[in-house]
Amino acid sequence: MLTIKNLTMQYPNAALPALSNFSLDLAAGEFVSLLGASGCGKTTALRIVGGLLQQVEGEVSVDGALSTGPSRNKAMVFQHFNLLPWRTALSNVAYGLELQGMRKQERLGIAREYLDLVGLGAKADMYPSQLSGGQNQRLGLARALAIKPKLLLMDEPFGALDALTRESLQIMLQKICQQTDIAVLFVTHSIDEAIFLSDRILVMTTPGHVIKEATVNLKKPRADYNWRDSDEYTSLRADIWSVLETESALQTEAH
Repeated sequence: MLTIKNLTMQYPNAALPALSNFSLDLAAGEFVSLLGASGCGKTTALRIVGGLLQQVEGEVSVDGALSTGPSRNKAMVFQHFNLLPWRTALSNVAYGLELQGMRKQERLGIAREYLDLVGLGAKADMYPSQLSGGQNQRLGLARALAIKPKLLLMDEPFGALDALTRESLQIMLQKICQQTDIAVLFVTHSIDEAIFLSDRILVMTTPGHVIKEATVNLKKPRADYNWRDSDEYTSLRADIWSVLETESALQTEAH
């Protein structure tokens, strides 16, 4: 579903590239997390795939076609909600469909379906200012899903939420992914979040390259059992933490 080949990106006046020969293959229905410290290129990679940034070198293909900008087959969910405050929840979800020229009755019908999917059907006529942070993030997810993308790009979507809300949205997201078979590229700083959600985890470091790839073999849905009480989780978390800790020490020595 997604092929990234040798992406290189350097911001003006930066001493090091944000990405350096970054490559990735992501299959349909697969959930892959990019994990690493701030500044390691995770969000840069996501924004290039989303068509919001232009790489210096390399290429991105989505569903077999070269992808150089925003398109209907991919959608992005940001850490900040980016909702239109003057639109109701229903109208916000329908916005992408409206931009595609879909007739009002049809787009509102689809928007209602996706509001129901994220548990906000009863909030259709409310405005973002009347909703909680967690509800607004669910609203942003519904808006992204409503255009029925093949690839969902998520940039720390739960990072600003409290622990309980974050966990409930992680569970909801995993259920939605199983229902829709969508491919997801997810950026996070949290090892536990990456393990809970992912099929694979790519650990990144500066300057913008992968230092470890880990497969998560825990059965899904992971909310149905105590996944943290498994040897697989304990071993995987310790392994990833060791890599991040070693890399952090190396980066500190280098500076």
